[in-house]
Amino acid sequence: MIRKVILQDLHQLAELFDQYRIFYHKDSDVPAAEKFLKERIEKQDSEIFVAENDGKLIGFVQLYPIFSSTRMKRYWLLNDLYVNENYRGKGFSKELIEISKELAKSTDASGILLETGKSNDIGNRLYPSCGFEIYDSVNFYEWTNG
Repeated sequence: MIRKVILQDLHQLAELFDQYRIFYHKDSDVPAAEKFLKERIEKQDSEIFVAENDGKLIGFVQLYPIFSSTRMKRYWLLNDLYVNENYRGKGFSKELIEISKELAKSTDASGILLETGKSNDIGNRLYPSCGFEIYDSVNFYEWTNG
């Protein structure tokens, strides 16, 4: 089952979020993950949907609103998508992407943007199978503060 997150999901969601961060070579820090996610939920500055199986959260997607000045419309940045390794290959990622598309449609957004590593073989097969296209006509740059 895929549904919007509620505050009561926070502890389970933080554990999943921690697994996600570890996947991206970050140190485990469940308390910090819980604090970060609680802020997102309370401030309503992201949309989070969860995949649930037998009452247990097994995956999530988090999207942030961004805007296109040239299109004068909202976009959604699909920033985080994760399914626990024991539940992969069962369609949960596709369901989380589908609910993300529904969010984009219901908010009259231009679409959804995302990035994934060139070495993320699973993601690089998943996203095109869900209708995403590689947008290679621009260069992606990053500036970090520290």
